[in-house]
Amino acid sequence: MTLWILCLPLLVLMAAAVLALYQDTEWRKSALRDRLTIAAELQAPVLAHALMEEEGQRLESTAHRLLNIEEARGVGLYTDTGMTILELGRARAQVALAPPQETRLDTRGDLWRLLVPLGLGENNDATAGQVWLEIDIDTRALTLGHYRRLASAGLGLLILGLLLFVLASSLGRRLDANLNDAAEALRRLRNGDLHARLAENGPPELRRLAWHVNALGDELEHSRDNMQRQIEQTTADLQESMETIEIKNIELDLAHRRALEANRVKSEFLASMSHEIRTPLNGIVGFCRLLGRSRLEPRQREWLDQVQVACDNLLALVNDVLDFSRMEAGRLELDRAELDMVALIDEALGLQAPLAHQKGLHLLGLVYDDVPSPLRGDPLRIRQVLTNLIHNALKFTDQGDVIVRVMVDEVAGHGQVLLRISISDTGVGLTPQEQNELFQAFRQATPGHPRQYGGSGLGLAISRQLVEQMGGRLSVESAPSQGSTFSFTLPLDVVGGVEMAPQRILDGERVALYEPHAPTRHALNHLLTRWGAQVLEVPHPEVPAPPPNLLVAGLPTVLSETVIEEWQTRLDTCPCPALLLVNATPLELPNLTLPMGGEILCKPLSRQLLADSLRRCGSPQAASRKPRSGTRLLIVDDNASNRRLLRELLQRPGLSIEEAGSGQEAMALAESEPFDLVLMDIRMPGMDGVETTRALRSLGKHWAHCPIIAVTAHALEDDRQQLLDSGLQEVLIKPVDSIELEAILQRHLRIAPPPRLESDAPKGSEPAASGELAVVDMALGTRLANGNESLARELLGELANSLTSSASELRSALATGEEGPLLDAVHSLNGACRYCGAPELALVAETLETRIRSRGTTDIASLVDELFRAMDRLQAWHAQQQGQPSSTTIASANSFSSLNDK
Repeated sequence: MTLWILCLPLLVLMAAAVLALYQDTEWRKSALRDRLTIAAELQAPVLAHALMEEEGQRLESTAHRLLNIEEARGVGLYTDTGMTILELGRARAQVALAPPQETRLDTRGDLWRLLVPLGLGENNDATAGQVWLEIDIDTRALTLGHYRRLASAGLGLLILGLLLFVLASSLGRRLDANLNDAAEALRRLRNGDLHARLAENGPPELRRLAWHVNALGDELEHSRDNMQRQIEQTTADLQESMETIEIKNIELDLAHRRALEANRVKSEFLASMSHEIRTPLNGIVGFCRLLGRSRLEPRQREWLDQVQVACDNLLALVNDVLDFSRMEAGRLELDRAELDMVALIDEALGLQAPLAHQKGLHLLGLVYDDVPSPLRGDPLRIRQVLTNLIHNALKFTDQGDVIVRVMVDEVAGHGQVLLRISISDTGVGLTPQEQNELFQAFRQATPGHPRQYGGSGLGLAISRQLVEQMGGRLSVESAPSQGSTFSFTLPLDVVGGVEMAPQRILDGERVALYEPHAPTRHALNHLLTRWGAQVLEVPHPEVPAPPPNLLVAGLPTVLSETVIEEWQTRLDTCPCPALLLVNATPLELPNLTLPMGGEILCKPLSRQLLADSLRRCGSPQAASRKPRSGTRLLIVDDNASNRRLLRELLQRPGLSIEEAGSGQEAMALAESEPFDLVLMDIRMPGMDGVETTRALRSLGKHWAHCPIIAVTAHALEDDRQQLLDSGLQEVLIKPVDSIELEAILQRHLRIAPPPRLESDAPKGSEPAASGELAVVDMALGTRLANGNESLARELLGELANSLTSSASELRSALATGEEGPLLDAVHSLNGACRYCGAPELALVAETLETRIRSRGTTDIASLVDELFRAMDRLQAWHAQQQGQPSSTTIASANSFSSLNDK
């Protein structure tokens, strides 16, 4: 305020004074110019007349009059010829260079110069040319007066400024004191001193300010009281709410614990129920197989097939529920083991190959070259996801192909690689809405899919959780009627190198390639080229000229007799070995003769199988080679009948078979020379099959990778998985299915099945009562003995003769009351019955073993009685066939009965 009171008026007055002084100075200068100009112009005619009249006295007096002007300092008359006519008072004359044409005043500096032309006329004789007047004017008095007025104005402004400063300072101190009081009062109010007040006196403005400050204090004090009351009320309410919340938290915690416990109990219940349901289901499946080997009417066999399909579907559902419950309960643990993606993909494709063959689909696996090997991960769970996705692709595809691709998506640091595995098909496809609901448990794409294709709707949900638990992500891309592509990523640790080194199998041999299926053709071309071959793709299965070293040809999917005859004609004229690729099972391979050598392989091809076949067929001497011979196979089983039947099933030219009755014998044989494949019984006295397998693996070298197949009479899903985790490649259930056995030989040893012989059904089967299984079924026994009736009778006789020792072992185990020896005895008897035509005894033994495995030795007396009665009936039948009494068997039954009575 002081500055405004002091500076603003001073600035205004200063501006006004400067303006007034400037205007006054300009006015004085203008007046001086006008006065001098008028005076000079008035005297100019006089001077001109004096010059013309040459009146020098008059001329000088006129010049003195002009010089008498107060501001004039000098007067001069000049001509344009440079002559000075008159010059008075000019100390240093400055003469114009050119005569002025009109009156002109030069105002530069403090000494002005006025130039006035004199009009002399044409008849001027006194002077020649033009004449003008110059007057020197001194304006320093005018400038001095301007400075005096300026000093007077400044002095006045200074005095006025001092007066304004005194006034402003007085008002400022007075106002500042009141404002400081108000500021102090506001500060005290802000700090919580609500009793601070101002005196309401002085000018009206200050009184209003004091009144508002005091009103603010009163309002704050009132608000503080209200707030205090509200805080007290809110605190009381909050305390009550906190107590309520604490109680609710305790209740919620208890409810959460109950929910977790209920969820755990539910998961355990699901797992337990799945296991309990699966155990009798395995028994039902086994009984269906036993019943399927008996004599049935066509209608009854159709019903049995439907029961078998229903049991398989229900078993798959129970397995999915068990896996789902394990994952929900958090009990699913991942393994970290070395794996080879090529072998893993080939194994998964091999398991799904029968379905692809049944539907006539092309099944192909592509593992890109930049995929490193070996890797570290969980091969079991990766195989489970692959199997589920490939099975779904085959299930929902009616024509076309299913292709599995494995590629490197990203190479991470710290020795880790991110793989992308995709399974694409040409099936029905999915809409966007169906894709959104696809991975939900117990949901399928459409409500009609479960009825049309079967399934539980759990496979994809389980696969997605498994992939996410392994650190990957499962996704789908699909469009209706355009197929689907399921892909998932897997972060795996790299154990070996960054990229698989190419094998050098062929040394520049020319290979003619004919394959109608384009993706398979491209894959084979790449592999053969990578392995060192010079590949020539041919559009027709004719051998080009010059003849190549090898012909690799894919046969049509549908093999009619006409097609087989055409191919046989081509092979008869083929000048080189041929490697034929057939989209069929090993038992459905066409009967083609290869005059120049070669092999017939089943699709989908495993890379190792193709490499081994190329090594045998791809060299220049392949034409002179014979099919592989000298393959050695080892059968390990403590039951001689089982070993004999397996030998009969496996017997063929070029296959050498050795037998071992125990794990110790197997180890002795293994240490002397290697074998190409081992069929290993699991439950044996001394070293069982698992211990023997581990001992064989510990030998290293060839035994580290030798295929060992488990052969057991009873294996639940958990038992099967434990066997696979123990180092066995596959599991065969007794009685061994000849089709499964031939598939194993083809898969691991590349041995084609022998020609199938048709035989009439044998006679001599023991009839059974209506609705009961026969004691002896020679037709079933002959079929199990690979069509050899004499072998079937021998095996049946050996079983009947061994029943006395089996009964003794059973009685001893029952006497001790221990579950292990009793299970071993029943399992041994069950295994012995699997290869003989004794369906009644086999059924009872299978039922008793299943009961002991699932429930222990509780409530098995009735089944044990039934088992001994079945043994008595079989021994009676055998004695009748031999023509001798069955006193031994009767004594066995009486002995057991007496033991049971005790």
